[in-house]
Order: sequence, then structure tokens, then C-alpha cells
Amino acid sequence: MITSLFHDWERRLASVSKDRVVRPFEWGDDWVTSNGHPGLDAEARVHRWVTEVMSDTRAFFDLPAFQDYQFEEASPLEQQRGEAGTLRFPSALVTPHEVNNTVYARWFPAARGGRPVSGGRAVLVMSQWNADPEGHVGLARLLARFGVSALRVSLPYHDRRMPAELTRADYIVSSNVARTVQVCRQAVLDARRAVAWLSSQGFERIGILGTSLGSCLAMLTTAHEPLIKAQALNHISPWFADVVWRGLSTRHVREGLEGHIQLPRLRELWRPISPFPYLDQVRHARSLLVYAKYDLTFPVDLSRFLVEEFRRRDVPHEVAVLPCGHYSTGMAPFKFLDAYVLIRFLRQNL
Repeated sequence: MITSLFHDWERRLASVSKDRVVRPFEWGDDWVTSNGHPGLDAEARVHRWVTEVMSDTRAFFDLPAFQDYQFEEASPLEQQRGEAGTLRFPSALVTPHEVNNTVYARWFPAARGGRPVSGGRAVLVMSQWNADPEGHVGLARLLARFGVSALRVSLPYHDRRMPAELTRADYIVSSNVARTVQVCRQAVLDARRAVAWLSSQGFERIGILGTSLGSCLAMLTTAHEPLIKAQALNHISPWFADVVWRGLSTRHVREGLEGHIQLPRLRELWRPISPFPYLDQVRHARSLLVYAKYDLTFPVDLSRFLVEEFRRRDVPHEVAVLPCGHYSTGMAPFKFLDAYVLIRFLRQNL
């Protein structure tokens, strides 16, 4: 009965969004960096590209040296509320939408004696898919209040980075196969550049926190960023494709995919942005794996599979199971429990 109640609640919460669009299927070979393979059709070119990417993912997520950060101080009122200002820098991956190519990250430094603390420990915060500009800002403020400076980064095609043609961040998770890979790659490169800024500010104990889509992107970042010492992954799955195919929030994306590609093929082509291939690359960091018992968006069997794989491979980790669903994680009282679990882990492991 409890399961039925939570599932009904999840469906009601998911139905609030009325602007989901079923977009046409595309292989997205125009987003492939080296697509000059004569005689290959679009699917074969994308497959060849993915195979090349997986042969050296460190090169795929490699970050050029960079120093040109800009920081704009917050207003006095915002500073009183703990926000020091906004970090801005160009994305390392240039997309066709200029507005998406500048990264914004709001900075919430921990304070001691009423003054911001430099150095020590800091966390990069990556919010969920379609988060609004205030998404996870409250969590960032709480982290800072409990002594962990927080840098809340905007994901590609979200809030200030969203083109006028969109009302949702459709281009980071979509029925365009290669574009989805490239835009998620962009998010990882943006995160690594933000981590580099934290390091340049004297922070030596750096962590990362991601929720839902942000959780997947956070783990990809940890796998390719040695500066990260702890990762808090809030809602988890081993495979990107399976969440899109089976999840409540992405039914409209599946509609665009069906009839053109099957799940096993999609899982193969989205390997570069799936956590599973990178499990052995996160051993340098402590991991918190959080999932919700009644989740319909990140199906629970997928979350449990990933937890078991961490255990089987003896990758250092902790597990927390929330007594709610995906959407209801953001509702009282579960959002307070979730915040407690995440903040406690990061304080203890940084």
C-alpha cells in the first residue's frame, strides 16, 4: 500500500510539467568530431566515434589549460545571505548555441566569525535535469553554513544558458544520440574547469555533489578529475540509456527514440556518459550512493545493481536509502533527510 501511495504521488508530481516535447529521432552525426568515414551511414559513423571515444576516455574528457576566469561580486543583500558572487568562464566545448557556451557558477563560501573562509574544503554542486536558477541553491547555502564552501554550477542548456527556442533543457537529454553525448561531455568539462578554479583558490579538499542527471555527470567528473576526494551521488544508475528508456521523467524522450533504436544499442552508444564503465576510475575518492526506495525515474533495480557493483569491486563507498520517490525527495520532510545525509557525508570525508 505504501508503494502504491508513493508511486501515485510521484506520477502526480511528474505531471505538473506540461511543456515536455517529443522531438524527432536523430543520430546526431553532425555533432561527431571526426565523422569523415566514407561509405558509412549516420548510425555507423556514430558507432565508430563512440568506439574511438571509449578507447581513451581520458582524452575525450581532457581539459586544456585555462586561467581566464571572471568573478562578479554579489549585491550586499545577497552577500548577507551567504552568496559571494558569480564565477563566469567559457566552456571548453563550443556548441552551436552561443548562449550555452558561457558557464555560470554561484559561489557560497563557508564563513568563520562572519568572514568568508579561503582554502580548506569545498564542493562543486551539480543539480538535476531542468533545475531552475535556484535549484540546489538552498543546499549550497546549507553546505556553507556547516563549514563546506559550495560552488553551484549551471548545467549546459539550463537557466542563463538556455536558448530562446527552448523552455526545457532538451538538448542535454534527448532523442539526438550524439548530441546527448557531447552536451553531457560539455557538462563534465565545465565541472572540471570549475574544480580547477577551486584549486586555484587554495582549496585542497574538493568534493562533488550531484543529483539525478547531476549525479551521473558528477561521477563522470570524478572518474576523470584526480583533485576530487569525495563524491555524493544523489539518485544513481549504472546506465544512462536505461534511465531514459524506463524512467517516468523521460517518457517523452523514449517516444522519440522508439521505432529507430533498441535499448541495447542505445546503451552501447551512450557508454561514454554512463557511470558503469568508470567504476574502477573512482577509487581515489570516497563515494556516497543515495537512492530512493519508491523511485520511478531512476528505477530502483538499477540503483541496487550499481550499489552491488561497487561492493563487488570493493570500491570505497557508503549507501543511503531514502524512504520516498524521486520527485518526493524534493518535498518535506524528505528533502531535509536528503540534505542531512549529503552534508554529513561531505563534512566527514573532506
